[in-house]
Amino acid sequence: MQGNRILVVDDEPDITELIGLYLEQDGFIVHTTDNGEDALRLAKELKPDLIILDIQLKSLDGIEVCKQIRLESGVPILFVSCKSDDTDIIHGLDVGGDDYMTKPFSPSQLVARVKAHLRRQLQLSERTPDEVLAFEGVVIDLQARTVHVYEKEIALSAKEFELLVCLAQSPNRAFPLDELYNVVWGADSMGDTRTLMVHISNLRKKIEPDPANPVIIVTVRGVGYKFNFKEGITHVQR
Repeated sequence: MQGNRILVVDDEPDITELIGLYLEQDGFIVHTTDNGEDALRLAKELKPDLIILDIQLKSLDGIEVCKQIRLESGVPILFVSCKSDDTDIIHGLDVGGDDYMTKPFSPSQLVARVKAHLRRQLQLSERTPDEVLAFEGVVIDLQARTVHVYEKEIALSAKEFELLVCLAQSPNRAFPLDELYNVVWGADSMGDTRTLMVHISNLRKKIEPDPANPVIIVTVRGVGYKFNFKEGITHVQR
């Protein structure tokens, strides 16, 4: 993991310097900027392995930066912001953020979260599943990373796809929130469960016939979520 390139975008010099110091101590190559325009330019030129992105930036805010990056790249984006309201977190994740941390935060916890995301990316790149998960009305191609719901292809973000695969590989099993976060984000109970819940909500909006009354990904009260298919799973090997 040493040598991974991290782009830090924050307009508070003290925070940028502190984050950079902690990341460099762990062997990361750190690039920094304090504005959105430079962030877009550096994201294209450097092709970083992960971006730490503040929301409140000069001229071009982090939300718009994330939107534009997502048009071309699936690089993990970790939002950091002093905004802690649920609506702010939901907005950041809706536009393509993978994770969200509120200020003030522990620099060591931030580094741990960065490592977890990078480990997860490495695991995904090494995995070469040659399999299709087929249910009545839902078909998930693990290699092509496509999802069809009632024959219509659904565009999912990287995290939404991983969440769906995790749940669909064990249909009707109730997954606790911490376990789902650990599997999909690669961090053992370090994350804000709101991050997971927002991604579940977004996933439901895309695949459920009626997102307000989900029948594919259902809530198991007191536990978490499950993929609700009574007929079981069909593994189609190529």
